[in-house]
Amino acid sequence: MAEEQKTGCSPSDCAGCSHAGECGSKPQSLIKPENKKSHINHVIAVVSGKGGVGKSMVTASLARLMREQGFSVGIMDADITGPSIPKMYGIHEKAKGDGENIFPCEAKDGTKIMSINLLLPEEDDPVIWRGPVISGVVTQFWTDVAWGELDYLFVDMPPGTGDVPLTVFQSLPVEGIVIVTSPQDLVRMIVKKAYNMAGQMDIPVLGIVENYSYLECPDCGRKISVFGESHIDEVAEELGVPVIGISRDSVTSHARFAEKNNLPFILLSDPDLTAIQAYGVWKEKKLYGKTSMGVVRTTFVISPDGKIEKIMEKVKPDTNAGDILAYLRENP
Repeated sequence: MAEEQKTGCSPSDCAGCSHAGECGSKPQSLIKPENKKSHINHVIAVVSGKGGVGKSMVTASLARLMREQGFSVGIMDADITGPSIPKMYGIHEKAKGDGENIFPCEAKDGTKIMSINLLLPEEDDPVIWRGPVISGVVTQFWTDVAWGELDYLFVDMPPGTGDVPLTVFQSLPVEGIVIVTSPQDLVRMIVKKAYNMAGQMDIPVLGIVENYSYLECPDCGRKISVFGESHIDEVAEELGVPVIGISRDSVTSHARFAEKNNLPFILLSDPDLTAIQAYGVWKEKKLYGKTSMGVVRTTFVISPDGKIEKIMEKVKPDTNAGDILAYLRENP
């Protein structure tokens, strides 16, 4: 312990130490430098408490959504023993290198992808490695892969809270995670483990996606809860996953508006239009014969599986809440 105090403790050391905040040691950053030929603006990890909940599908869906918004995107397949991203994108070629760098393969839509399957002699060769070796490979996907210019790098994590998630959280500058789950009660419990791990690593949870919520009968349209009733609302409320409003107004303006109207949800200031443009609501507006760019008031209803279910454009503040409630009653 004395030696750790001299050199500095890691974030995980402090998280589990009974003397945290008392010893005077400042946590040292374990973030690894990215490859010299990489310039990555945002790193988002997609995690799940257990396998088989559609985590890789959500990762690919998020990447595709961002590509459609015009962003440059990459996917790091950190699920070393169960890689599936290359197959989802129809990639069967091998990654190439120049002796110093490894170059990711590129999908038809321009998404850059790195996976252990792109390095193995055969796609179905098993990866029978111990944890430290697997963690080392994931780190190399960050330090040795020349990703180039990327707006977003999505990391498809292996299920659980073992060595690889810990390595990614400590070694990569992860800005937030998306947790993928399904309706089973067991999965609900495991989601909390993933959420708590992120909390201990000081990484925010950006959202929770529930897959397999129901099956819609093709004949009668009745929704069948094959894996049990959804508990996503209860889980989100219990874990404090918030409802968020976004505009380009200042933080001070938002604070006054929220206080005046006693708003129960968070308002985010987006002055550089990052989220606003991503959602496609920064458009031409005409007012008194003049044309200018501005935010078109829009409401997005997002389903439990993370898909935009309904877009309400040019909404009116005095009727929008009622319109949303009416839609939800008609589409339970």
